[in-house]
Amino acid sequence: MKNKLDDNLNIIHEHEIILCSAIWVDDSKEHIHQPKNIKSGFVVCGRRHHNCFRTIEMIYHDITEFKKHKSIQGFLTQTDRFVDREEAMKIAVESKQTPTCVSKMKLISEWVW
Repeated sequence: MKNKLDDNLNIIHEHEIILCSAIWVDDSKEHIHQPKNIKSGFVVCGRRHHNCFRTIEMIYHDITEFKKHKSIQGFLTQTDRFVDREEAMKIAVESKQTPTCVSKMKLISEWVW
């Protein structure tokens, strides 16, 4: 007999899924242990984007330093990819991580968990 957990595990194995909120800060430097599609800069992850921003504040101490760099809000997937909010929305819909009533263009973490 199949249960809901079995169904969820099948979805995970069939589709890429969203793991957590993330912000990519492109400081033009190469850093080790970054998502596989990030060649320069670093990605800060958290439960929600405000958690990521708080970590960035602790890294830079002076937020004006952070603002000198390009940054993109997005998400990290279980395949070790950073994706922006638009691509994350497509992934979340495909993997059934969002309520069916959500039909926006950009993903917001509150819709996932």
